[in-house]
Amino acid sequence: MPDPIDLAPLIDHTLLRPEATTADVERACEEARRYGFAGVCVTPANVALAARLLAGCSARPIAVVDFPLGTGPTTAKVGEARGAISAGAQELDMVVNLDALRRGDYALVLRDIEAVVEVARPRPVKVILETGALTREEKVIGAALAKAAGAAFVKTSTGFGPGGATAEDVALLRQVVGPEMGVKASGGIRTAADACKMVEAGATRIGASASVAIISGGPATRGTY
Repeated sequence: MPDPIDLAPLIDHTLLRPEATTADVERACEEARRYGFAGVCVTPANVALAARLLAGCSARPIAVVDFPLGTGPTTAKVGEARGAISAGAQELDMVVNLDALRRGDYALVLRDIEAVVEVARPRPVKVILETGALTREEKVIGAALAKAAGAAFVKTSTGFGPGGATAEDVALLRQVVGPEMGVKASGGIRTAADACKMVEAGATRIGASASVAIISGGPATRGTY
């Protein structure tokens, strides 16, 4: 098991609470700079501020798209993705169209992801599957569609849906997408032990609001995930 501090470059420091303030974003970006997190994941409304505050450091400003429900039309997702990129987002975390996936409209799911991947290119797109709401078969199909659509990562959860990341789900997603794609574990990861289980299962990125506690061993405070 790696030393907790080695986890820092794998962590997307996350601030997606609806009530998050400018001061919260400033603090999250300062923590990302201090600890060397992979990025700071915020809402599109906050991505311009995050991009400005992270300029010149390795942490990337990341915006969510159609978060947390994923039910918007493709045109709306593409518009939100374009706006986030214009504001400085270097990565996008989009929510899969969960309704379409569960009713078997796989062509819609594929087109939806492809459209965001295309507008984001060459920036990576992570596809949030909300694994806690899916059957095993649906998880497999969702991950396969994300890979076919050219996404860079599959991601377990929004943090707002049922359940969170599990090592079993991470291992399943890794098995489906193979070594070519990233797997991001998010949802309920609050300690170094939690994070290390996900890495051992195949995760290459961790989404967490308890990032500082994870790498320092301190108590986790209330956050999005």
